[in-house]
Amino acid sequence: MTKITIGSRGSKLSLAYVTRVKELLIKSNNELRDENIKLKVIKTSGDINSNQKISKIGGKSLFCKEIEESLIRKEIDIAVHSLKDMEASENEKLLIAAYIKRNDFRDVIVSKKIKNINDLKDGVKIGSSSRRRELQLKRINNKISIINIRGNIDTRIKKIDDSNLDGVILAAAGVKSLKLDDKISIIFESKHILPAIGQGIIAVQCRKQDKIKNLIKKINDSKTSLCAKAERKMLQTIGGDCDTAIGGLAEIKDNNLKLRAQLFSDNGEECFEHELTGRDSDASFIGKSVGEKLLNLAGEKFRKK
Repeated sequence: MTKITIGSRGSKLSLAYVTRVKELLIKSNNELRDENIKLKVIKTSGDINSNQKISKIGGKSLFCKEIEESLIRKEIDIAVHSLKDMEASENEKLLIAAYIKRNDFRDVIVSKKIKNINDLKDGVKIGSSSRRRELQLKRINNKISIINIRGNIDTRIKKIDDSNLDGVILAAAGVKSLKLDDKISIIFESKHILPAIGQGIIAVQCRKQDKIKNLIKKINDSKTSLCAKAERKMLQTIGGDCDTAIGGLAEIKDNNLKLRAQLFSDNGEECFEHELTGRDSDASFIGKSVGEKLLNLAGEKFRKK
């Protein structure tokens, strides 16, 4: 009987994602049973340094690095990540064998006071650790005050009262996965707030040469996979680091993939936007083309790191 160890962060959201992956694996593979799959919680640098700004302690890989290292050392068989936490370029020894069907990709405001976009008035204090979200909110009203906060979703929601905030901006996927939908006061459509690359997607990773990839591939969602490839190729082309303010969303309709993206200048004062539609099978080409166009539009106003 196959024995599998899944590695993941220990937050409530990460554990909810592991449960979803585990259920899908059992449903798709007759040889798997609940008792054959165990969980190993791995503390990442991002969890340990939860009070410091991500850009100050090393960037996006902070939430994946230790988990990937554990995978390479064969201490776990599968890693479960939020795709938006992963670097655009994957470790050559590893493989994302499945992208789980995308959850809600949008951003939301959790607040007792703010009920619609018109309530985002001068001086409103919103908690966020994301440079992208900060600059996007300031496009709605540049007199909104952004307060840097970090922590798990429930911790951030608690900080509304603890830090005297008017609200916090979060990913809908996380809030809904924790069944906290009743706390959402605004859901931003993508025309107002374009999400982070990969937002709402769970990535299931394994060692490239392991046969377990054949079990994992059965739970891959083909449309989500193509959208993820387009978005990640665009991000890879752009380069930058965790302070780069970039949003992007790929959507598929009738075998056509449309990728919309925006890149802010280094000083945050300008926003460059582009979209491209093509065949979904050309996902990587579309991502690369959009990335190159954004770099061309930004010129010297964005420096590829």
